[in-house]
Amino acid sequence: MNIGERLRILREKHNFTQRNVAEYLKTTQSYYAQYENNRRPIPLERAAELARLYNVSIDYIAGLSDDITRKPK
Repeated sequence: MNIGERLRILREKHNFTQRNVAEYLKTTQSYYAQYENNRRPIPLERAAELARLYNVSIDYIAGLSDDITRKPK
């Protein structure tokens, strides 16, 4: 599963629209859609913001882990 697929699945799991997530990231829906469609690489800062939004690890978003749970600090 690629990063875009993970982002889409997380977004749908939380019942968010692309527009909702884009507003959270302070960007446009079309710009955010490029992350989900793997047309634009997601910067680390954005991945961190999304990890906080969905309460998952950056490793999960990046595809480095299939463990969706976020480990406490």
